[in-house]
Amino acid sequence: MLILITGIWRMMHSVVAPTVPEPADAETGISRVSQPGSVGVKESAEPVDGHSRMVAMLKSVRTRKVYEHLFFGAPSVESEEAVLSTTRPSPQSRFMGLIRVANRRLWLGDTRKALKHLSQALPICEAGGSAVPQQIRSRLYRFLGLSWLRLGENENCVNCNNGESCLAPISDSGIHTNREGSEQAIVFLMKTLSVAPEDLTARWLLNIANMTLGQYPEGVPEQYRIDTKHFDSETEFPRFPNIAGRLGLNTLSCAGGCVVDDFDADGDLDVITSSWGEGDELQYFRNDKGKFIDDSARANFAGIFGGLNLLQADYDNDGDLDVLVLRGAWLGKVGTIPNSLLRNDGTGKFTDVTFDCGLAENSFPTQTAVWLDFDNDGDLDLFVGNEEFPCQLFENINGESFRDVAAQSGVENLRFTKGVTAGDYNDDGYPDIYVSNLQGENRLYKNNKDGSFVDVAPELNITDPIDGFPVWFWDYNQDGVLDIFASGYSLDLDCLGYEYFGVPSPQQFHFLYEGDGHGGFHEVADARHLNSHLPPMGANFGDLDNDGYPDLYLGTGTPQYEALMPNVMYRNQQGQRFFDVTTAGRMGHLQKGHGIAFADFDEDGDQDVFSEMGGAYPGDQAVNCVYENPGFGNHWLTLRLIGKTSNRSAIGAKVSVTVSDGDTVRTVYTWVGSGGSFGANPLRCEIGLGHADQIKQIVIDWPTSGTTQTFRDVSMDQSIEIEEGSEQIRPTKHES
Repeated sequence: MLILITGIWRMMHSVVAPTVPEPADAETGISRVSQPGSVGVKESAEPVDGHSRMVAMLKSVRTRKVYEHLFFGAPSVESEEAVLSTTRPSPQSRFMGLIRVANRRLWLGDTRKALKHLSQALPICEAGGSAVPQQIRSRLYRFLGLSWLRLGENENCVNCNNGESCLAPISDSGIHTNREGSEQAIVFLMKTLSVAPEDLTARWLLNIANMTLGQYPEGVPEQYRIDTKHFDSETEFPRFPNIAGRLGLNTLSCAGGCVVDDFDADGDLDVITSSWGEGDELQYFRNDKGKFIDDSARANFAGIFGGLNLLQADYDNDGDLDVLVLRGAWLGKVGTIPNSLLRNDGTGKFTDVTFDCGLAENSFPTQTAVWLDFDNDGDLDLFVGNEEFPCQLFENINGESFRDVAAQSGVENLRFTKGVTAGDYNDDGYPDIYVSNLQGENRLYKNNKDGSFVDVAPELNITDPIDGFPVWFWDYNQDGVLDIFASGYSLDLDCLGYEYFGVPSPQQFHFLYEGDGHGGFHEVADARHLNSHLPPMGANFGDLDNDGYPDLYLGTGTPQYEALMPNVMYRNQQGQRFFDVTTAGRMGHLQKGHGIAFADFDEDGDQDVFSEMGGAYPGDQAVNCVYENPGFGNHWLTLRLIGKTSNRSAIGAKVSVTVSDGDTVRTVYTWVGSGGSFGANPLRCEIGLGHADQIKQIVIDWPTSGTTQTFRDVSMDQSIEIEEGSEQIRPTKHES
């Protein structure tokens, strides 16, 4: 049994979590190899336009080794199954082979086939008696329990999805009608705990399985039961129903991004989503009087595959929003796939101009980028945060081309980048860059205003967390000074113990750096009760209750199938503390959360929330969600800024809205941008004004011109637009 004991452990950890790839350079830890284009792609002998060239390249990428990566399953599974069925290997070898093909079948979504293999492996394990370590036995039981639970998810939450599906704690119409999967899962999870009662992941899954059958909490043995108080919200909060099905946005996908904005210039918000899977093209959903029509074909998205994250901006200052698609993250050396820059013609039809404008000369694995005008010349530059390879800073040359100036600017980072954001933290008129790294200290690149940057994070004591992911600049306490939210991340499942079983956490997870107004920061996450330990991937912020203070939503999870954990919503209580309102709002979706966007889809003055759902593996797909805001009765203002001297998108502009509420006068601050580093809010400012009586003034600080404009006595509860340098306030156009 030695082979069994030593060789099976990693496979018995169910679906294996990825690890950060080994560095290519022993000194720096980062590869500096220049790799023009994408590895292994043959150039066409015939001259073609840039869009066709990208389509051809992405088609060739689908045939490369990238999709033999563990995330996409292994093509050898059928041949290995054939070997198992036609040969007579030793029991140990057969056991290992069955576990291996079961893992791969689960990755691919062939859950019944995975269960068949596991059912054949079970008697081999049990026949080994005491020679089989208890740890191996418990892992097999848990693998069976997990696979049965996934079958139940597929049959109820994925294929028969409704608005209550997978919302923790599961109740009402979220309870499974096809009960076999969860019933069998409970059997094997109880077996797991009979062997390994300390297995907190099995305890968690046992509670979830009982929820899906309407048996929680009473159906869970007391010694394994999670106290219901762990699901209680910390303050009252209304229910946000999931209306994705009603809107036509309940599409099925793997991990991906989302961007919400007006791409066809008709005044309402459209949606573009991505999914990083092998055959997943971008999807464009055009807003048609409050319903969303899949207009992907007209958008020219045929052949534009993949993409883990999306980001919008008017890079060429022509008056319409273009889209950046980011590719290759988590895939290591095989992730050197070109990103895509999609130029909008103003009607929602896009052309890939990546090759034409010089963005495809070096392609590295990434999922994060930020648009900023680092040299303050009026057009948007692009900072791309890469994994394993140096980051890139693309200087925009008159909206026609880009050149990478990262090395000379001092922003290569040379760490494993997972999130980037830009903001003028020291209020000197130039945007700075904060970089969130995995397995390395974060950086704050201070803009020296001469084209160079210097990392000031160590001296400002803002390098944590060491394992970082989503990040953003915001003004959480509304004092007019930018703060930084830097989230932690972990690929193990110890977080379940910290969150639900009272296990002390060895370290802080989220960091909230409060700006002091003098270029410094102090860390206040614990004081503000931002203390969840569930690891976020996608995340963003917005003002759900229109009180003027930004709230945040975390799309949680890891690649493992066991990582069924609620996404988390925090309500900001006037900048003093954050309340977890996940359960009350019915927003604690258990599937993997990725791109998040806050946006007023129905133009009623309050922000709804879009969440792109789905995991890394083809078998871990989920249905996207839209949580409808029921309204809080507060006032609001939607403001679209149009740059003239500054970039047309007005990214980086500061908006200060001063309101009166009886004898109280206060100012609500916001900066133009798409929000967090994974998921993109609209670039228009959707501003909550609380119980204000009136708007006393609006002050706009433009980034490039350095000018300040002031507008007085503006009506509340309306959508307007203001152009840089113009004294006119125009109502936002909405086409019927």
